[in-house]
Amino acid sequence: MTSDRILIIGGGAAGFFAAISCKTTNPQREVILLEAGKTLLSKVLISGGGRCNVTHACFDPATLVQSYPRGAKALRGAFTRFQPRDTIAWFESHGVSLKTESDGRMFPVTDDARTIADCLIQAALNLGVEIHTRSPVLGVNTSDRLFRIQVKSGQELVEMSGDRLLLATGSHPSGYQLAQRLGHTLVPPVPSLFTFKINDAALRELSGISVTEARVELPDLKLSQTGPVLVTHWGLSGPAILKLSAWGARALKKTEYQTPLRINWLPQSKPDDLRQLLIKVKSQLGAKTLWANCPVPIPRRLWQYLLEKCGVGDRLQWAQFSKTQLNQLVQALTQDTYQISGKGVFKEEFVTCGGIPLKEVNFKTLESRCCPGLHFAGEILDIDGITGGFNFQNAWTTGWLAGKGVFEGI
Repeated sequence: MTSDRILIIGGGAAGFFAAISCKTTNPQREVILLEAGKTLLSKVLISGGGRCNVTHACFDPATLVQSYPRGAKALRGAFTRFQPRDTIAWFESHGVSLKTESDGRMFPVTDDARTIADCLIQAALNLGVEIHTRSPVLGVNTSDRLFRIQVKSGQELVEMSGDRLLLATGSHPSGYQLAQRLGHTLVPPVPSLFTFKINDAALRELSGISVTEARVELPDLKLSQTGPVLVTHWGLSGPAILKLSAWGARALKKTEYQTPLRINWLPQSKPDDLRQLLIKVKSQLGAKTLWANCPVPIPRRLWQYLLEKCGVGDRLQWAQFSKTQLNQLVQALTQDTYQISGKGVFKEEFVTCGGIPLKEVNFKTLESRCCPGLHFAGEILDIDGITGGFNFQNAWTTGWLAGKGVFEGI
């Protein structure tokens, strides 16, 4: 029942990095990491399609925080102390090299998430972190400057105590409940990073096609993003859709995920320029059909789908293409409209916004302002990033700073 220990709840990225930071800062202190499930670092293992998008190649804190719909202000200072460059250096120093892809995402050169998980587990064990799986924490209380937690171990309920408690439970309700018992409030969690369901059978038949750059907009919410869009068998996905869902997470929740979506499939072209292009093509290809001759840089199947929406059949020749139909096609290419009918999931992420309000946390140490000795790291905080490695960087940064912060004031 020693009290001179640090208890960390949560065996994910933030929990492991906090444990490693604790032992790196003070090797003499006992650190116990408790994971409720049987698998450590489960989100690490499935992220990035099993490759693990470790971080993003953005090294300016002011620019980096622009990828966080919630938490940017708090992270600005945190990123001056631990940022992607430090993440890269830490993994390099532990024998794991990262590579940067064209969009800035960074992965292990092995393209295997197990490389990252094994590295973290081995680093923690080498430092002497005591790791327990299948150990859900069912209760907590504090007295005499000690935290006493009740841990289920098999069929038994075991009590552990420590003078510092660190919660890194992600979006799991158990972590929120423990924090509330210790005096915290909660920003209600809602999903972030999700896809859009669209009830359009003809669109869904295009499943698998993608557009490299499209502008997607939620006109009623005054939000927009530009980037790749992917058509799926349930609707729309891709980085632009996921980013839009992140920035609109709370507003979309209020609409019950029923709101209009507008797409400009050719944001690099002005409508008037498109109109002139189509007029020129009409004069040059009069005897040819529109269906067989797509003059704009979008997939042919999408071109044909948009023609059909405009009432243009597969036999219509360019010479027969009326001015009204031309205007309708320009509209479809630049202001294509849909009704979102629900949200899908982005299976590799499972990100939520909401959690512990940031005003209740000292971001120099990640210590609670409500309960001395209690610290937080990772997604349990009201912080979330867009897709691209930003959520893991939040885990590395807050985990590292929380692990160091537990010793301030001791």
